[in-house]
This record gives sequence, structure tokens and C-alpha cells, in this order.
Amino acid sequence: MPVFIEIKNLNVDFEGLKALKNINLSINEGEIVGVLGKSGSGKTILMHVLRGTESYKNISGEVIYHLARCKKCGYIERPSMKNQKCPVCGEILEAFEADFIKLSLYDPIRKDITKRIAIMLQRSFALYGDERVIVNVINSLHEIGYQGQNSVKKAVELLEEVNLGHRMMHVARELSGGEKQRVVLARQLVRNPLLLIADEPTGTLDPMTAKLVHDAIIKAVKNYNMSMIFTSHWPEVIENLADKAILLENGEIIQEGNSLEVSTIFMKSICMVKQEKNTMVGEPIIRVKDLSKRYISVDRGVVRAVDKISFDVKEGEIFGLVGVSGAGKTTISKILMGILQPTSGGVQVRVGDEWVDMTQLGVENKGRATKYMGFLHQEYGLYTQSSVIDNLTESISLDLPFELGVRKALITLKAAGFEEEKAKAILPKMTDETSEGERHRIALAQVLIKEPRIVIMDEPTGTMDPITKISVATSILKAREEIGETFVIVSHDMDFVNEICDRVALMREGKIVDIGKPKNVLSQLTEEEWIKAAEEL
Repeated sequence: MPVFIEIKNLNVDFEGLKALKNINLSINEGEIVGVLGKSGSGKTILMHVLRGTESYKNISGEVIYHLARCKKCGYIERPSMKNQKCPVCGEILEAFEADFIKLSLYDPIRKDITKRIAIMLQRSFALYGDERVIVNVINSLHEIGYQGQNSVKKAVELLEEVNLGHRMMHVARELSGGEKQRVVLARQLVRNPLLLIADEPTGTLDPMTAKLVHDAIIKAVKNYNMSMIFTSHWPEVIENLADKAILLENGEIIQEGNSLEVSTIFMKSICMVKQEKNTMVGEPIIRVKDLSKRYISVDRGVVRAVDKISFDVKEGEIFGLVGVSGAGKTTISKILMGILQPTSGGVQVRVGDEWVDMTQLGVENKGRATKYMGFLHQEYGLYTQSSVIDNLTESISLDLPFELGVRKALITLKAAGFEEEKAKAILPKMTDETSEGERHRIALAQVLIKEPRIVIMDEPTGTMDPITKISVATSILKAREEIGETFVIVSHDMDFVNEICDRVALMREGKIVDIGKPKNVLSQLTEEEWIKAAEEL
């Protein structure tokens, strides 16, 4: 097949930091190219350059679209259509080249090309949430000037193409994540696209739902004879979908070729950071004794969320509380943080050499300990429209001179797993411009900058893909190594806690059934618990 896109010596700089370095890549007509790389490697910047709807101050090189174009009406087609009749006016389509680096953002030809580029972004559904699914697609048809009663028929056809005809009358906001992404795809197919750019479109979906979205995407690519370039944190997705793949690292292509070979190299480069088996920990810093928490429910009567449990956590330890939903682990984490009061029993936290009773209110009691404790919720709580430096200083009321605040932020970002140059580059960015793995590390830094001694993390991996989980694990281990933090990790992600925790407590129905090394404790999980835990991810 003819070459569709040629990228030659592409460079993009942001305030002296090279986001992309001498990128050379060709994409053939109808070819699917997969892009692998760690968070911050330049994947998303590459996607945006190809999309062509943004301008960059410091960009050089060439991004050439090879097309067939009608001189009379301006209609464009894929390059293999040259010398054929224009479907609009009947003139002959001629070979044509357009360089996105040279063309102005407002050039009519560039605009015509970008109208034929479909885009799917991670976590971005861009739907009319209160409208029905079919109305969302009809609206897209109207946006490109498709009028008349045929728009309803066309919308139905598009929804059927993405296997969503059975959801056309649903309200968009009530769909699952995978269903929303397929509506996005149907809305993009309205464009009769030449190229589909998909940046982590299934990054936060579970594997089964992700497969449905991938199947719909591949079907559309074949039916529309599109080219496609996509990023994914799931190497097996690259292997299964891509004709070829590239591996990006610090803005450079370090490997290009067969998708299986490239994904294998990538996996070797990001293997889970293993802990030393003889990790040194100190004396207990948290003591829990005969702790209980009961609720009164109209339907269920007395609910024993936590039922007479006892355990301790040692200073510098990574301690896991595991179990399926409803086991009581989140209730314990809230009691440890002083958010909930227990019904009975005791929780003590060591501050210096003194033990503080967390059941006693007041700044001289519980308040003495909580100021040295940090809580990282699954949803992070970052201010998405504020810069990273603001999130780490002003947004959490850290009153420091600016230069000292920047220095403190850099130290903390490094403790959370960033390299120094990357930490400097990310400070002025808005948090919604960062990747999922970067946001996790920023959120951890937001907790660490308050200088806690204990960090409690509630479901830190959620529905993350494997590569982002590795980033999370690395940041936790780095923080423990750099500043000696103690971590309590609440999770139903059994594989994650097995990799990272020193000890694990397994909970069932409000009770701790065993405490010990992760491998030994997790071996006691029933098949039903493993299945339920996997479904909850």
C-alpha cells in the first residue's frame, strides 16, 4: 500500500525540554501502528502533532500527508485514489502532499485534512451526557452538514457498526465506560475518516470491556479502510492489533518493527521493581487492639463492619489490608485516619516516642497524630485546572517563599518517582495535561509534601493498566527508600499487594483471618474470592 503519512526529523521543544527528538516514521494507507512507552515518553504529544489541531511554538521537521485531491472542489481522499473520479464533482483526483509543519493552523487545506481525522482520547468521552445515544450521533451528523430524515437511518447504521444498536435509546451518561467509547467511535465515523488516532482509548477499562472496544475499532478501521495510530499501556493489545509498533523513550524512537518484538523489549524495560527480601523495618508505629465498628441497618440489623481485630504496622513497612468488597478494609483505613470513630477497641499511633490514642478527640490527642498522617484516595483530589506547582503548594495552603516552594516540590516529586529533569519540566504543566501514571505520582507528592510519617492509600491501582500499576509501585518503593515513609495499602488488587507489600492482612466479613508474608496469606484465598477480586478491578 502507498505511504499515507511521513514523519521526518520531527522535534518538539517545551521551554528547553525536548518532548520529541528526531522522530522518523512512516504510516502506510490502511496500516495500524502501535505506540508503546512509559508515562511521559512523548506518546500523547506525537498524537496531537498528527491530529493537526494545535500549534507548537518550537517544532521542526516534517509531517507530510500524502493524499489524492480534487483541484476543482477541494475534496480529499487516501493516496490510492489518485487518477480516479472525484465523488463530489467528477473531476480527476490528483496526487497531493500537505506538510502540517509548514501549513498554518488556519490553512483551509489543513482544516480539510483534520476534518477527516478521527480521534479517541483516554478518559475523554465528549458526549452530550443528558441526550440519548442516537441523538449524540445525529448531532455529529448535523455538525458536518448531513441533513434530512436520512440522518436517523445513518445514525442507526453507525451505532450498529460499533455493536451498540441495542443501546441507542439509552441516556449517554448512564452508559458504561466501554459503551461511551463506542458512542465516541460512532460519532467519529461520521467524518468518513482517513485516519484514526486513538490515545489510550481503553486505558481505564477492564480487559473484557476493553476487548469489546478494540473489536469495534478494528472493525471500523477495516470497513473504512483507515490508517490508525494508537497508544496503549497493554502490550498484548499492541501485539494483537498493530501491524507494526514503535517504542518511545524520553521522546525518541528506540525500537521499531514487529509488534511482538517491540512489546517484548518494552516489557523487559519496565519489569516490576522488586523489593529486597531483607527490607529493614523499625518498631511498631501503629497498634490496633480488639477494634470493632458496628452499624445499625434497617434491612440487615446489626452490621459488624469490623469485628474485634488486632494488628500492628511497623515503621518503614508497606502493610496491606486485602479482601473483597465488604470485607471491612476501607472502614479500618478511615478509623486509622481518625475519620470514623470505632464502636469499641483501641487504635494508637506513635509520634516520636509517645503513643497517641486515636479514639480521643482534640489537638493534643488524635490531632497530634493526624498531622503526621497522609491519606491518598483512589480519585486523587488534584485540582485539574491548576498547575502541578500550584497543586503542591498554594492548593494545599503550603505557605512558603516561591523559590523554596519550588525546591521543596522538586525534592518531593523525586521522592515520588520522578527523575529531576522530568520533575522540573512537569511543574508548570496543568495536571490534566499529564498522563495517568504521572498524575498518581503528583498526587502522592501532594501527600508527601506535608511531611507525613504514615501514608494510607485506598485502592491505589483501581482500574489501572499494568504499566501504570508498575509506576505506582515504583513511586511507593521510591518514597519508602528516600524518606522512610510507612505505608498502609487498602486493596483488592491481589497481584499488586503481592508484589509490593512486606506483610498482608487478609480480611473476611470484618475479621482478620491471617497476617503474614503476601505469598503465604494470599494462598488462602478461595477461588470465589479470586474471581470476585478480579471482577472488582
